[in-house]
Amino acid sequence: MQGRSNSVLSRNWWRAFLPGRAGVDAREGLRLVAGAFLGIVLTGWLCHLLGVSATPSLPWLVAPLGASALLVFTTPASPMAQPWAVVAGNTLSALVGIAFAHGMGFPLLPELAAGMAVATAIVVMLALRCLHPPGGAMALMMVLGGIRDPGFALYPVMLNSVLLVLMGIAYNNATRRPYPHMQLAADDHAMSGHEDQLDADLDAVLARYNQVLDISRDDLKALLSETQLRAYDRKLADVRCADIMSRQLVTVEFGTPLQEAWALLRERRIKALPVVDKAFRIAGIITVADFMRAAELDLYEGFDEKLRKLIRTTRSSYSDKPEVVGQIMTRNVRVAGEQKRLVELVPLFGSTGHHHIPIIGEGGKLTGMITQSDLVAALGRAVDPAA
Repeated sequence: MQGRSNSVLSRNWWRAFLPGRAGVDAREGLRLVAGAFLGIVLTGWLCHLLGVSATPSLPWLVAPLGASALLVFTTPASPMAQPWAVVAGNTLSALVGIAFAHGMGFPLLPELAAGMAVATAIVVMLALRCLHPPGGAMALMMVLGGIRDPGFALYPVMLNSVLLVLMGIAYNNATRRPYPHMQLAADDHAMSGHEDQLDADLDAVLARYNQVLDISRDDLKALLSETQLRAYDRKLADVRCADIMSRQLVTVEFGTPLQEAWALLRERRIKALPVVDKAFRIAGIITVADFMRAAELDLYEGFDEKLRKLIRTTRSSYSDKPEVVGQIMTRNVRVAGEQKRLVELVPLFGSTGHHHIPIIGEGGKLTGMITQSDLVAALGRAVDPAA
């Protein structure tokens, strides 16, 4: 099976070159475009107004900031777009590029200096947890532009980055996109006591994947949890009453003596018995609660004696107490068809106090019974199919 899968992947490798969908609607697209526009315009205007460039011939707005704006306004939840990544990533990379523009104390070929500057900037950003893709461009800009003034890393690079982050904080939160976005690591979950099976599985998969992801761990977990919930809803939507009902029924009839019905409840360790007619159609249901009500067991005084008196068969031809099931059973019974969806029964169990729902088939005949235990077991299987 694995060989076949690899074969399919090798035949379709060319699809990796096709563009993927952005995954956002027009409204979100307009939001991020407007954010990037405002962020660059306001940052550039403020920096130009302040005349931040230490050297008049150098720019007051650095080109890699455009890539930073794309991250801050289009992917505000990305670890690479967070304030520390933007400010530290750009500033430190600029310093690295300036160092290599000096040739590090010995002459370097421009190509070699450019490559070493970008590689060193990546090492620094990884070590200080401020990986920011525009940082590579920042280091390269310093080398190719021959910028050797360390002050340039502060003015305009650092100030550009700080102002852009402030714009991102204001705009993203105003448009209901949390920024900065909290980044939780695996240790944070463990320390806060929220470690669960999903955490363990996610950590194992991420360790095996061993690649830099442009999504935080907690966001990835939230997406997985939401996907699981949708799958759970879909599975439940397809479950019918006939799929989970108990078919091994224990029933009684209208004329079944109370003593016999009570003995069945005790012997089978169940709490309800469907009452059927000669055609096996549902006529009512008798529960432990019906026995207690008939025996007036709302008070615990004389509990045993009252119950024995109720179920004891009267030998005389006349009795002023109930003798058979039909006299104490609940007549208004909520039933459901075999093809009724299970999710439609949840309100009956949850809010109306029902614990047993008889299931009927063709001709209104009783075919099964669903209890709260059956419902809980079905919900458990939907969450964990292996259970």
